[in-house]
Amino acid sequence: MNANELRTKWLAEEEIAPIKGWDFSHIEGKFFSEENDMPWDYKTVIQKYLKPTDKILDMDTGGGEFLLSLGHPYALTSATEGYAPNVALCRETLTPLGIDLREMSDESMMPFDDDTFDIVLNRHGSYDPKEIYRVLKPGGLFITQQVGEDNDWELVKLVLPNHEKSFPGHNLEKQSGLFTANGFISLEQGETYKPIRFYDTAALVWFARVIVWEFVDFSVETCFNRLFEVEKKIRELGFVEGKVHRFYFVMRK
Repeated sequence: MNANELRTKWLAEEEIAPIKGWDFSHIEGKFFSEENDMPWDYKTVIQKYLKPTDKILDMDTGGGEFLLSLGHPYALTSATEGYAPNVALCRETLTPLGIDLREMSDESMMPFDDDTFDIVLNRHGSYDPKEIYRVLKPGGLFITQQVGEDNDWELVKLVLPNHEKSFPGHNLEKQSGLFTANGFISLEQGETYKPIRFYDTAALVWFARVIVWEFVDFSVETCFNRLFEVEKKIRELGFVEGKVHRFYFVMRK
């Protein structure tokens, strides 16, 4: 292995890693993940409860792609987003449709009146159970799928061995307990761990630069020696492996 050649290759991946979006086609074929093979389907769970007359909110909607896939009446649909580039995108795609878009960076101060929504959705976003309780109508539902605290943890430790978990306590038992403690009734829930493998160190570099909230302070230069060890493992075993950690629950006010 030529260290200088590897460094140049990895620095190139670090440079082109995107700062927004959720498109992993750049490393297609260089990693494998069962993220989309959950024991449940989030969209199917929502559709089981969603009625055409429901007033709904999608928190941290991103670019609004998933929200639009639900095909819910726009006049009954609201969304929040706090990341400036996504807010700008949503103003171009959601607002002209009549969807009520609100810029929101603090989940503990939701810009809506009490008892506003029949359903609040949250896919991989942050939340405050007390605020969600406040904005839901009596009997309203909160439906969420979350990335758990152990997500990619083995991979993080490979390159950042002294790093602590970014979101300790973010698991089904702890988070569902916060909602039941705030007056919610649990209707259904689940948690799963699935494998994720990388067959190419450069792909892992790109991935780490995209998932910055997990790989905190990662860079090729600061983690070069650890990346070199990853390269050795991949050449010996063919891959390095971690876990995808997901959980979901449906709560009724």
